[in-house]
Amino acid sequence: MIPVLTPEQMRAVDADSDVPVDVLIDRAGWAVAQVALRLLGGGYGRKVNVVAGPGNNGADGRVAGERLQARGVRVRVFDALDCPAELPSADLVIDAAFGSGFRGRWRMPDIGDAPILAVDVPTGLDGTLGEAESATRLAQATVTFCAPYPGHVLNDGPGLVGELTVADIGLDAGATSTHLVEATDVAAWVPTRRRDAHKWVQAVRIVAGSVGMTGAASLAAAAALRGGSGMVAVSSPGVEASVPTEVVERRVPPFDWAEIVLSDLHRFQSLVVGPGLGREEYTVPSMVRTVLESVVPIVVDGDGLFALSWNEDGDPSFLAEREVATVLTPHDGEYGLLTGRRPGADRIGDAHLLAEMTGATVLLKGPTTVVAAPDGRTHLIANGSDRLATAGTGDVLSGLIGAFLAAGTPAPEAAAAAAWVHAEAASGCATGMIAGDLLTAIPSVIERSRVE
Repeated sequence: MIPVLTPEQMRAVDADSDVPVDVLIDRAGWAVAQVALRLLGGGYGRKVNVVAGPGNNGADGRVAGERLQARGVRVRVFDALDCPAELPSADLVIDAAFGSGFRGRWRMPDIGDAPILAVDVPTGLDGTLGEAESATRLAQATVTFCAPYPGHVLNDGPGLVGELTVADIGLDAGATSTHLVEATDVAAWVPTRRRDAHKWVQAVRIVAGSVGMTGAASLAAAAALRGGSGMVAVSSPGVEASVPTEVVERRVPPFDWAEIVLSDLHRFQSLVVGPGLGREEYTVPSMVRTVLESVVPIVVDGDGLFALSWNEDGDPSFLAEREVATVLTPHDGEYGLLTGRRPGADRIGDAHLLAEMTGATVLLKGPTTVVAAPDGRTHLIANGSDRLATAGTGDVLSGLIGAFLAAGTPAPEAAAAAAWVHAEAASGCATGMIAGDLLTAIPSVIERSRVE
């Protein structure tokens, strides 16, 4: 996992370092110069404008300018506090005006069509929340040091930082509770099937689908199979489930079905409940009872989250009574149903608010997915794309989490691994992707993670 530090934590890392500040600045400047040379395609004859502020960020930019000048680049340095309204034309502008701690207002002068290389963050981007001033300029690339900030991957951040380089300048990130998930993490978290495995070893039970929404059950079930489950049984209350050939259908009535589902749940290793179940009043009691009394790890998605927000206790805090793992998978609207308000700019803090309320692992969906564990750990999944903004992809995700839970992966890691595989599968699909396209991509994504 890649450690993620807030700007405040990074300042503490700087303060605790035994490396002299001038050495750190020299290393940072050289790291910026290396990225600049790559963007320029060489040094000789190129022109670079450096906009340097008064702090260490500006010092990094000035050192980068010196290094570039030594490589034949024509460098002009401008004081961020006394910049002309328009800079002379250049092949690249290095934004070293103000770093992640900047809280004022500053506007980049007119730079024409020159691309920007930002130092630490594009000036005006909040390194903690990822919120940006309206004047913040899009960077072609950003160089930061030691560890990325949450603001690099949340909210406005991904749309402004461009290609992110994390340069090692000799600082130790130390222990942190927040990490970016990468392929090697998925490989470590999701076990391969045992040689002596049989179909019931990683069995997943699914309650999903209703009149007009049986496709949700089909997608969740297929994803569980593609994620490694050897047995998937599905019930769509009151209707015939539309499921793949390999899936077992178990019919249940449209209401009062909890007793039937719970009766043999001990044979399964996980339960997925909620996708496409509908929001009829008569379905809520069965959903709530099933969630509360489930003896296996459970994924609650879609209409299951609606049911939890409208139970007789008034809020989902009763989930804290469960003795086995629970994973909640809200998008912003469902989060609002569960807590009374939609998430704000502090998506990490808001995800943990719900995790603390319920004792559950919370997967807060978004362009960057936040997985908040009840013990305070945070996994960030930043490889998502707008291809996932289509009907049914959430059903695929819930089935995939169910498969990883059934394999014995702890809930926070199962949710994070599933989100990463889900996003990576989408990245390999063409524009116009539909949810079903993810299914055939999932197995190869999992296999690739084990060899990277």
